[in-house]
Amino acid sequence: MTFKTIMGTGCALAMLAACGQRDVILPGERLDIRDGMATQQVETANIAAPISLGAQVANADWTHRGGSATHNMPHLALSETPTLAFAASIGQGDSRRNRITADPIVVDGVVYTVDAALNLAATATNGAALWSVSLMPAGERTELSGAALAYGGGMIFATTAFGELIALSPANGGVIWRQDLGASGASAPTYQGGVVYVVGQDNRAWAIDAEDGTIRYTKNSNPVAAQYGYGPGVAVTSEYAIFPFSSGQLVGAFKNGGMTRWTDSVGGERLGYALNALDGITAGPVVDGSTVYYGNSTGMIVALNLSDGTRRWSAQEGAVNTVYPVGGSVFAVNDINELVRIDARTGDVVWAVQMPDLIERRMGKSRAAVAHYGPVVAGGHVIVASSDGALRLFDPVSGALARQIELPSGAASAPVVAGGVLYVVNKDGQLLAFR
Repeated sequence: MTFKTIMGTGCALAMLAACGQRDVILPGERLDIRDGMATQQVETANIAAPISLGAQVANADWTHRGGSATHNMPHLALSETPTLAFAASIGQGDSRRNRITADPIVVDGVVYTVDAALNLAATATNGAALWSVSLMPAGERTELSGAALAYGGGMIFATTAFGELIALSPANGGVIWRQDLGASGASAPTYQGGVVYVVGQDNRAWAIDAEDGTIRYTKNSNPVAAQYGYGPGVAVTSEYAIFPFSSGQLVGAFKNGGMTRWTDSVGGERLGYALNALDGITAGPVVDGSTVYYGNSTGMIVALNLSDGTRRWSAQEGAVNTVYPVGGSVFAVNDINELVRIDARTGDVVWAVQMPDLIERRMGKSRAAVAHYGPVVAGGHVIVASSDGALRLFDPVSGALARQIELPSGAASAPVVAGGVLYVVNKDGQLLAFR
């Protein structure tokens, strides 16, 4: 037997002997080696905590993505048992190439929508079609889809996949002016005080005069390779404009002149869960009193002080849509398809309710992820519209599912509430109204 063979046999025997020994458990506190490096998924003990949503507010209009220029809406008036009142065609539905991305807006008894082929449609609140116009530039083909809407100053404002901000007449859809943003796609526009605010996909923000489309000022953020289109819009108050960038940076600026007041950025990811690897801002900003809420889709929601940007808390929950603060709580759909209620004072999770995650296809051989839109708080419920064909109403106290309503063809937009009616666009290109 050679020396190498002897040594190899000896090492193997030593290893086998070591395997038979009991591990030594050292005393002391166990610390996660990843603490401080990334956010963690924490098991939540659901609590049925009392909540006061306040009296239902009978709002007539819903003018922006998120409802208003601050993206903050109260407890809205709606039946506790809404039923489908009508389904009206708005044009082309989702296809392999094109998608509906615009949430409806409601102004003066008219619902404005954009279909997957970039047609802007006006529909009366009884379901009657009023008019429809194309938002595509002259000579272009329907190879790009995507748009977002807002209303203010007697005009409709639309951003499109062709990199334009367009001002239109609400009476007939006639174009008042067009502004080339120099980058495909943009966030939802925001109107306040005669100015339209928007963030382009090149991470450049614009403040544009609503009357004639001239540029007031621009702001820049760090460029990123992969980013979201048609994301959350700028939140604007009487003093501040809060710009969300797909780099994950949030910039609070004085709305007049655009001088930066503060900056913040959101990062972090839920370990072991890779439904979404992009950490740009997907939720917010929402201004509620002196607090700004925003977050990303990979593991973080943040509450900031509006005046100086200091953090009040951060919750280890991603948010895929705009959050809804009301009654001392913040409601959101998180990055693992849970509807969560967060304490607005502390950032602690009160309850988290799992919603459908995947849709079974033929014979169970393939599955598709369920998209959830919202939430909106109305009629005493927290309401989420989903792509699996359901409108779900949850109890705000406990998170229990109170009612599930069929939503034909599945949701393609967030639910919006105006005039005591809930509107949502489905994947077939229909405007559905629930009263």
